[in-house]
Amino acid sequence: MRQNKSGKSRWPAIRSIFNKLHLWMGLASGLIVLVVCLSGTIYVFNQELIEWSAPHLYKVSHEKGAPRMAPDLLKTTVEEASGGTVTRVSIPAKLNKPYQYSVKVEGDNSRGGISYMVNPYTGKILGNSKEELPMRTFMGYMFSLHRWLLLDKIEKPLIEGKTNLEVGRLINGWATILFTLGCITGLIIWFPNRVKSWKQGLKIKRNAGWKRINHDLHNSLAFYSLFFLLLMGLTGPQWSFEWYRTGMQKTLGTYKEKPVSKEPAKEQPQIASEDNNRPVLSIADYMGIADKALHYTGNYSISIPGTTDEVAAVSKTRIGFFAPAASDRVSIDKYSGEVTRKDIFREKPFNERVAGSIKAIHVGTVYGSFTKWIYFFVCLIATSLPVTGTLIWVNKLKKKRKRAVAFNVRKVRYA
Repeated sequence: MRQNKSGKSRWPAIRSIFNKLHLWMGLASGLIVLVVCLSGTIYVFNQELIEWSAPHLYKVSHEKGAPRMAPDLLKTTVEEASGGTVTRVSIPAKLNKPYQYSVKVEGDNSRGGISYMVNPYTGKILGNSKEELPMRTFMGYMFSLHRWLLLDKIEKPLIEGKTNLEVGRLINGWATILFTLGCITGLIIWFPNRVKSWKQGLKIKRNAGWKRINHDLHNSLAFYSLFFLLLMGLTGPQWSFEWYRTGMQKTLGTYKEKPVSKEPAKEQPQIASEDNNRPVLSIADYMGIADKALHYTGNYSISIPGTTDEVAAVSKTRIGFFAPAASDRVSIDKYSGEVTRKDIFREKPFNERVAGSIKAIHVGTVYGSFTKWIYFFVCLIATSLPVTGTLIWVNKLKKKRKRAVAFNVRKVRYA
């Protein structure tokens, strides 16, 4: 450590500055961080909890060795029942899961349309994604709390010229930035003055008083979870600020300028009648072709080509406790079965893989259930940090007041 002219170390003065920065950034963002991290902790297992709460939609029973019905046959059943057009079908690798068909109904402008769950053994439609489920409603509130602090649920605008959703997004974004800076300043003040004492910052002295235990919990748990806290904190603001998202893309070298011209979209040419009469491949054909290009067991998501589309897009994701969230994709000519394009995630450059995994990095699905459990515990720790940090600050205030009172008593006594 560098020393000043008097020979004393500068570290205490530097540490004091960062300590104050850490304190005030923590106090400024603490309440928001607590709410955001608590909702994030609950939301980590969002889909699993929804499926657990509604087994009639997301689980099917079958006899061992029973064959699953052809996806195309069930596609016809769904279209007849819904009166819409199937645009995508999801085929799970697990045999106790239903097929899911995304349907677009004319006049329905909801994002992503509506999904129908179908028993692949009986052909029975189990229900759809519009069905009201208490757990889904609850998770919707958790998502709103995590992203917009529930401000989007308030109808009356809080600030003129901005929607409540935008206000919630801004508050959340700046609180996350302060939290991330707090993590960095916390790491700086964590380092002890003497290298020999570094182990003290890694232990929790369980036989000490509650104040010391609280201090150790704040320091040690934050240190152990710091890497994941930084991942969450650095990726979060991209959903709040366009300038932040653009900066991340430029840093990763994946930024693309948006086209300036606003020319009206050209009308898609109609396919000739002889092309329309050509036989189109089945969903099972697409899966078989994808298997030849992607040699592993996984879940399928197949984009059904429309009348003006020549190509079907098949995405495939791996399964398992450590399975990565990223999918591989092949594009298949719907007539000839030729693979026109193949996107293998592992073969992409490192920067593109990172850019394509930002959401997975933020929510903890990078390596399936393994990283989800890690994020669950890290989010719990993040939720506790504003509480333990505030208690440390309150205890220090009380200590300073006691010293001030004791000093004034001595001053009066010897006056």
